[in-house]
Amino acid sequence: MFDCVYAPWRSEYITGPKIEGCAFCHIAKHPDQDEELGVLWRAKYCYAVMNRYPYTPGHFMVIPYIHIDNLESLDPAIWQEMTTLTQRGVGLLKDVLRAEGVNIGMNLGAAAGAGIAEHIHMHLVPRWQRDTNFITTIGHTRVYGVDFDAIYRKLRAKAKEYFDGV
Repeated sequence: MFDCVYAPWRSEYITGPKIEGCAFCHIAKHPDQDEELGVLWRAKYCYAVMNRYPYTPGHFMVIPYIHIDNLESLDPAIWQEMTTLTQRGVGLLKDVLRAEGVNIGMNLGAAAGAGIAEHIHMHLVPRWQRDTNFITTIGHTRVYGVDFDAIYRKLRAKAKEYFDGV
């Protein structure tokens, strides 16, 4: 017997247009497509964008505009802005989505698990008590029961309140 999970949003990934080169640089260079690309906020050195394939509803990333693959060479002013956006992003997730916790992390390099290793980025993953269940462990499947666009609209509507001035 085969177990199936209906996930129609994945068809866009398979059949949709492919971005040439670095996806994060593409987003950085196309502010006119912010809504389509899921950008929550643009600051001087970095931007916050929804993760299209999130671990949990509301998972977003803070990404520098500069294409760089190592943290140790990052300009301290850019790092400061990344951490400020991350700090305020935690508040946004707790307020808007009522997150009970937030995982924050960077996977630096392919060996560390980075999906896009050539461009550093910080993940903010909202968490709730008992937000995982048997299907993740036994079925090796994640169930995303909330509409991605609805979550994006809620977060974007409050983003200015949290990120303005950064």
